[in-house]
Amino acid sequence: MIPGIILGVFLFLILLTSFKTVQQGTVAVTTIFGKYNRTLTPGLNFKIPIIEKVYRKISIQNRSAELGFQAVTIDQANVNFTAMLLYSVFDQQESTIKNVAFKFIDDKNLMQALVRSIEGSVRAFVATKKQSEVLVLRRDIVEAVKDQLDQILESWGYHLIDLQLNDITFDEEVMRSMAKVVASNNLKAAAENEGQALLITKTKAAEAEGNAIKIAALAEREAAQLRGQGIALFREEVAKGMSGAAKMMNEADLDPSFILFSMWTESIKNFAEQGKGNVIFLDGSTDGMQRTMREMMALSKMESNKSDNK
Repeated sequence: MIPGIILGVFLFLILLTSFKTVQQGTVAVTTIFGKYNRTLTPGLNFKIPIIEKVYRKISIQNRSAELGFQAVTIDQANVNFTAMLLYSVFDQQESTIKNVAFKFIDDKNLMQALVRSIEGSVRAFVATKKQSEVLVLRRDIVEAVKDQLDQILESWGYHLIDLQLNDITFDEEVMRSMAKVVASNNLKAAAENEGQALLITKTKAAEAEGNAIKIAALAEREAAQLRGQGIALFREEVAKGMSGAAKMMNEADLDPSFILFSMWTESIKNFAEQGKGNVIFLDGSTDGMQRTMREMMALSKMESNKSDNK
């Protein structure tokens, strides 16, 4: 009776240990007598009692890690990096799972190798660049690291999904010198912009002044033309009036010089009344008056002949 009970319990325990549950997002690697046997997928799995053992459970989900390390540029500037590493198992093929399970003793050794490989790749890249170039080469650094590590990580059974360089800083002394360079460049740019603005202002002012002078000159020319036309019309009307008056005097048997004498005296009167301090010299002698009368009579006769010809 008792041996039967013991045998039953023993068989029950063996039955219980013959089933293994694997959580979603993980796989389990089993061994028989220390040698790889197979991979158990998520869910309830049957395994050979006693001799088949679960060697290791492997997560196939994405994993992340934060790293911090330092590199030196070609001009001997220390650069401090803070990065976030995102990686995962390459795929769920048997060969990949075997590499993940047996390449490293544990995850600690894997992470150490992975971090050191990434640091070495970043340092090798940065060592060929100047400090002024590093800040703008964030994407180039990531691509260079991925190109160098993809094959190595694949041989380990992993895939580098992303490497984000969250922070890139220099030593305090380098940061101060870089700040001075940036400040001086900003001052230079501001001075150049101010000079360009001043040049534009002066150019526009010169253009405006030139346009104003041009407009004034055109207006002056037009005004001079109008004044000349007005004077010409005035003289023409005076000549016509004098010619008509002289003709009427001839028809009335009167001396035309009387008209000229009247114009002469009216001119002298107008000078006296309308003058505003200007000095005008007139020849008031008898000879001067006679000479003026002759010239005016000759002008009147010439205008009269022109009128008759028309």
